This record gives sequence, C-alpha cells and structure tokens, in this order.
Amino acid sequence: MRIHLIYRRLPNRVIERDDEIIADLGDIIVARSTFSGMLAPLRVNGVKVIDNGYGMLYFAFIGKNYDILKVYDEEGNFKGLYIDVLAYTKRKGNTLEMLDLFLDIFVFPNGGAFLLDEDELEIALNHGIVNKETFDFAYSVAGEILEKLKRGEFPPAIVWDYDWRD
Repeated sequence: MRIHLIYRRLPNRVIERDDEIIADLGDIIVARSTFSGMLAPLRVNGVKVIDNGYGMLYFAFIGKNYDILKVYDEEGNFKGLYIDVLAYTKRKGNTLEMLDLFLDIFVFPNGGAFLLDEDELEIALNHGIVNKETFDFAYSVAGEILEKLKRGEFPPAIVWDYDWRD
C-alpha cells in the first residue's frame, strides 16, 4: 500500500511522491522512502547525517505540527531523528499534506539535539514569505519539542516501534 505525500514549503516549493506505507494507524502514518535530489549532504555539527540514497522512515502525525524522520545511511545504520516543524499535517484518504515552517531539529542517537535552519526562517520573515505570527509559532513549536526532548518526553514512543528493516 502507498501514501501520496504533498509536502509544501513557502513560497511555492511543492514535493509530491508516493511512499510505501509501513503502518496506517489512522492519525499516525508510518512510511518508508529514500532521500534523493539533494544538492549536498546535510551535515550537523560536522557530521554527515543525510545524503542521497539514505533511507528514512517517516512518522506523520495528523493534526500535529511536526513530523519525524528516522534516518538510516546506505548500510542501514541509524543516523538520528530529523524533525520538521510544520504549520499543519492533514490527511484526506490516501493523501497526506504538510506545510513546512523552515525550522528543523536533528537529534543524534546519543540524544544531542540541534535546531536547524533558523537563518531560512529569518529570511522568510524579512522577505514577507511568513508573518511575525507564523515566525513566532514556528519557534514556539520547536521550543516545545526541544524542552520535551530534554525531559525525555519526545519523540512519541511509536517512533521506536519501527525500524528501517520492518
């Protein structure tokens, strides 16, 4: 079974793809995909964490303001969690739609967490792509996630129930 993903990013970027569903729990979709089309690898704190050919299990939480990607290198080694801060996650039948709010968080397997793309959100604000309310909302969501990470209350337990090999 497959799910159609529509991933939007302001002002006009849209990624659409069909991914393999691992689990359809109604308000949580677990799907598998592979990174492709990246111009350069993503490095966090000097470590390559995402590159073309890396695998992901993603967890879409309907009605929540984030998604979570479990990232695996080409050999299947767990690299960490990549969390997108979102304006929304909607589902209609076998279609998921998300609106990205620029900020991301990467969490290494050892628990070290890094807030990413603050510069992109700042540029979006300065160029009128997002308003101050959206800017503040994105930081609020990211801040809440980072605090929950510190307290051991994030990610949701379901993230650990699935592996790339499932």
